[in-house]
Order: sequence, then structure tokens, then C-alpha cells
Amino acid sequence: MGLSLVSDSPEAPSRLRTVRPDGTPVYRYRQRPGLPPVSVTRFDTEAAHLSLPPDHRHAHDFLVLVYVEEGTGSFTVDGAERPLRAGEVHAVSPGQVIDVEAAAGLARCRAWSVAFTPDAVPALTSVSPLAWAHHPLLALFTFGAGHGRIAEPDQANWSAWLADLAEELTDPGRLGAREAVAALLTRLLVAAARLAPRAPATPDPLVERVFAVIEATFREPVSAADVARTLGYTPGHLTTVLRRRTGRPLLEWITERRMTEVRRMLRETDLSLDAVAARTGLRDATYLVRRFRDRYGITPQRWRRTQRAWS
Repeated sequence: MGLSLVSDSPEAPSRLRTVRPDGTPVYRYRQRPGLPPVSVTRFDTEAAHLSLPPDHRHAHDFLVLVYVEEGTGSFTVDGAERPLRAGEVHAVSPGQVIDVEAAAGLARCRAWSVAFTPDAVPALTSVSPLAWAHHPLLALFTFGAGHGRIAEPDQANWSAWLADLAEELTDPGRLGAREAVAALLTRLLVAAARLAPRAPATPDPLVERVFAVIEATFREPVSAADVARTLGYTPGHLTTVLRRRTGRPLLEWITERRMTEVRRMLRETDLSLDAVAARTGLRDATYLVRRFRDRYGITPQRWRRTQRAWS
């Protein structure tokens, strides 16, 4: 629900990054230097929804968690309709296609939306995106989960946590704000994970094979065609299958894995950009800077300085 549940305003945390071949726009998180990559939006009046388009099919490259306090509505994720009911939490993963056909229905909801990238959560900063499906904090984001219902006695806690998170984000420069934001977001993810089905979804054998090849080769200058060839598929077929089963095409998974490692190396080492590029399958420092800035809206040098300032 990206620009719907993450607000379409000059201060919105997302901006258009690319458009898929089928015309679906993909929005990236708008990295704000010096600020934690977390944004909270509250929808509590009909006026808050007046700017929503009546039909806006799109995807994000970040994670979104939605808590419905009151009201009803619905939206569609990867072609499956999800009703919105009071007391429910919905998780939208990067790459999933969201379609809001009846914005008027959303206007009847009072809800909170939290958009964030893994760098906002200490336990997730260096976790490979290929392992998200197995990470306990992201249990509600796994295939087959997606939403859960909060017991009525616990609903007030969710409202309080989200209000506290929004409050900390109003002044992220004050003492302890970054730590408080990370702690509150982690608390929300723990509570959301406990709502996920206890029996984990059965891993998709083909997706697991694709991810294993990416993990083994992403440090080399491999392409989507190379990965597909290794598995005995055409790039077009494997890209289509992967997008249908995971919400993201093959090349996006390769790029995301590389960018996660780039961020880890920038944060934890003093290696030059040329060395980082060489160890993450990218051509050189110039190409790395271009890809990083396109992906995060900030140069890797500035991102590194920001991370060091937070430490």
C-alpha cells in the first residue's frame, strides 16, 4: 500500500525508483541522511485519504507494517484481496504488488503504517535478504503469512508503541532517539512475528535453489542470465517464476544481496570503494557509487559517515 499507507506527500518516505516491464512502478525508501530509515504514518480522518489515487498499482523495495485500529477496508497484494479489520496487522514485503481499487474504503479505517528498511533494526542490519524468510523477526512477512489478529487486550499496547515510535521520530537528533526507535521497531516486529502461523510455510524448492546459487556467486560479476543458465532455465522464464513466487524478479534479488553486503562492508570496514566493489560483484567504484545512489538516494561515502556518526 506504499504511497497509500505510507502517504503521498512531499515528506513521504518513498519515491519512484523504477518501472517494471508490466508498467508497475516500484518505489524505494527515501533515505534521509542522519535519520533512521523508519517512517510512521497515521490515518485517522477521511481528509488524510483525499490525495489517494482511486487505483494505484505499485510495489516497494522496503518493508511495511500496518496496524488497523478501527474501521474496515481492503486492498490487494499480489492479486489476493486482503480485508482490513480492526485489530489486524498486515505485513507487505519488498516487491509485492499492492493494488488499492477503492480508496474510499481506506478512508473508513483508522490505521498506522510503519515503513522501514532492515538497517533500522540492529538484528537485521547484516542479514542476507535471501534469508529473510527464515528470520524470526520477519515471520509475518514470510510467504503464506502476511497478516495476523491481535488479541483485544493487547491492542492498546500496539497503539501505544506506535505513538511512542512516531514521537521519537519527530526529534531523531535528541539523546537516545536512535536507540529508542530501534528498540520500539524491534518490539513491534517481535509482537508481529508472534501473530504469524506457528507452522512455517514449506520452502519453495526452486526459490531455495535460486537463492543458493545467488549466495554462492554474488561476489562475482554474475548476471541473471548466468544464474538461470546454472539452473537450466532461460532468464525470462526464471525471472517470471521468481517474481510470481517471491514478488521480486531475479535481478532484483541479486542486486539486493550485493547491496546488503556493500552496506555491511561500508559499516564494518575501512575498505576503499574499489575494494568493496571488487568483493561484491560490481565493476568498480564509479559503478558502485551510481548503483548505491540510485538505490538509496545517498552516496556510499556519505552513508558510511552517517553510520559512523551513529555508532
